[in-house]
Amino acid sequence: MIGNNRGEFSVFETSSSTIQLTVFFGLMIFVAYLTWRKVHAAKAASKGSADKEIFLAGGGLSWFFVAGAITLTNLSTDQLVGMNGNQMLLLAWWEIAGFIGLIMLAFIFVPIYYRNNCTTVTELLEQRYKGGSIRTVISGFFLLGNLFIYLPAVIYSGALFMQSVFGTNMSVMAIAAIFAIVGAAYAILGGLRAVAVLDTYSGIGILALALVVVFLALQAVGFDISSGVPPERLSMIGDNDSPIPFHTLFTGMLFIQIFYWSTNQNITQKALAAPNVKEAQKGVMAAAFIRVLIVPPIVVIPGVVAFKLFGDVGDKAYGMLVSEVLPSWTSGMFAAMIAAAVLTTYSAVMNATITLWSVDFHRKFLNPEVDVVRLNRKVGIGAMILSVLLVPAYANAESIINLLQELNGLLSMPILAAFIAALLFRNMDARAAVVGLIYGVSTYAFHTFYLYVPNDAWGGETYYRYLGLDWLHYIDVMVFVLFSSILVALVTNLLVFGNRAIFAYSQAGRAMRAKENAA
Repeated sequence: MIGNNRGEFSVFETSSSTIQLTVFFGLMIFVAYLTWRKVHAAKAASKGSADKEIFLAGGGLSWFFVAGAITLTNLSTDQLVGMNGNQMLLLAWWEIAGFIGLIMLAFIFVPIYYRNNCTTVTELLEQRYKGGSIRTVISGFFLLGNLFIYLPAVIYSGALFMQSVFGTNMSVMAIAAIFAIVGAAYAILGGLRAVAVLDTYSGIGILALALVVVFLALQAVGFDISSGVPPERLSMIGDNDSPIPFHTLFTGMLFIQIFYWSTNQNITQKALAAPNVKEAQKGVMAAAFIRVLIVPPIVVIPGVVAFKLFGDVGDKAYGMLVSEVLPSWTSGMFAAMIAAAVLTTYSAVMNATITLWSVDFHRKFLNPEVDVVRLNRKVGIGAMILSVLLVPAYANAESIINLLQELNGLLSMPILAAFIAALLFRNMDARAAVVGLIYGVSTYAFHTFYLYVPNDAWGGETYYRYLGLDWLHYIDVMVFVLFSSILVALVTNLLVFGNRAIFAYSQAGRAMRAKENAA
């Protein structure tokens, strides 16, 4: 038997192990074959350039693959392990609120990106500001976020799940390295088309099996998750000490979702790979309905059930529950789908990383005529090695998903501020936007890594708690960073560079926009 009540496993303990491993590798190979076959046929029919094939799948993704790619780029073990690791229903708000961000992407940002013929979201900024410095700086921040946050976190959480559900003696580092190598191979050899196809094919199995886990988990506790579970773990209204205070749903949560789904290269690149705006919008809307109808229960209910069965076990909750409720003959199948979830997210972020470096840095500053296929390989291999080396940095996290959300705040609100200023105002100097960006990153870093950290001089309390400001949540700080970054950019634009920003929807702003479109 593969799993037991303690989530322990020895690969060769029983004769059924061979069957489970055969199912695991068989499914992985089958999905890889389906992906290769679809990509090979599409590439043969494509008449686009090599770089468009690598970066935008030749502009040929149908709505079905756009929806699959967006859904699985987001849904991985950092969601399944991390959100269930909080063992409370409250975390479902991250997924429910994602619906708003996807609506914004479909009906506001997608038409703008297509109208401006963007490959990267940062190209839009260069077109809207005077000067290209803001594009370079934000691309740099996206790259740093991918390399130091997203890539290592994905393979760490995936490795942690595999170790937890199987109890194997293989180290987290070794499992993470395997994920990195295979995921990078998809991104390097197949480009965005391979990533999107892999996302979609594996996504069907992942969502189906995750829903089965929810059903079996509820069945294991007689469909009663309320008895024996503290009320705060069942409430959807968080207090100020919770991961999501209720008031933040109407403030910072909204802007976090707009940034993540509408201005984040890792997500938007999939929407930019459709043949036209309408096809992209159909795919984004399909992803939005999956986000609000299917994803919330699979990322919180297993965690709450695990609390009832095992107590407060943190990020090990999902793996332990799967070992408990799934029949042994399905373990190889489920492991294959979880592995596919890790690979899809990792390869998608890897492809976005390669695109940002190639388009926004290498071509712009080093060699505009570079062979994108060779560059694709070099950047991919370098990013893969770095992500593996950074895995130990996440090993001591109390909650992987809460850590990721806090770290994302370093970049998300300052970058969103630059986009909002670009869309709402004209006559803005790019250097003013850079000043606002640097201010935002510095302010949030000061809060997160100094004011919010316990200090022995204050009796082990944070500076906020020492001053009686413990009600101030990091999501509240993100709202402050967003609007103050916009204000800093506008003031710098006026006082330092002598430009008076013009509201884009005023008469003067519309006249300026018409002049730009005519040019």
